[in-house]
Amino acid sequence: MSISTIITAAGKNSRMRKDQLSRGIELTNKLILPFNGKTVIETTIDNALSLNIDECIVVLGHFASEIKEVIFDNYKGDVKFIENNPVDVGLSVSLYNGLSNSTSDFALCITADQPTVTTETFNKMIEVSRNSEDPFKTISILRRRKTGLLDTAEGLGMPFVAPRENLMKYLEKENDNLNPILRKIFDDGYTFYGIKEKNEKELLNINHYDDYLKLLD
Repeated sequence: MSISTIITAAGKNSRMRKDQLSRGIELTNKLILPFNGKTVIETTIDNALSLNIDECIVVLGHFASEIKEVIFDNYKGDVKFIENNPVDVGLSVSLYNGLSNSTSDFALCITADQPTVTTETFNKMIEVSRNSEDPFKTISILRRRKTGLLDTAEGLGMPFVAPRENLMKYLEKENDNLNPILRKIFDDGYTFYGIKEKNEKELLNINHYDDYLKLLD
């Protein structure tokens, strides 16, 4: 079972920029804000690279040159960087573009602003997918409400592990957030398995500046 990690890092950063402007803080993309001696995105990439995966792909879009200027030289031998074209697309398109540049059977799909999700939790997700009754009809996902076998996909998002080609079929021709697509996959009879977080911070997405302050706390 070959597996790639797809990290989406292509967003507009609009909510963080708005918060920085309102606070009089220098405008800085949230992904290159400092965290644990590195940046947010570097921490996410490092967590992914510590896994036993076949490749790591980072999908860039908005602010691609700004992000690459900070991190490219540190990862050019270990990470495949691709860029959305056009840039102004939904998360589903970013993920599809990453998946289409991979040949692995499965994909661990992560957003770059999830530096707190530990390798231990990622490994649990991979193991649950690998050991499921039918891995090609299973989504192993960080829980939002319940853990274990789920009875709904409401509120779910990344990170998750999914069969790459099957997921691409759902993403193709879509330009949307992921939750409506995950609900469609669930309705088609896929098994969704919720993985419990190691700690509360694993459930933190850094959208606003207050989220970033929680990250540092």
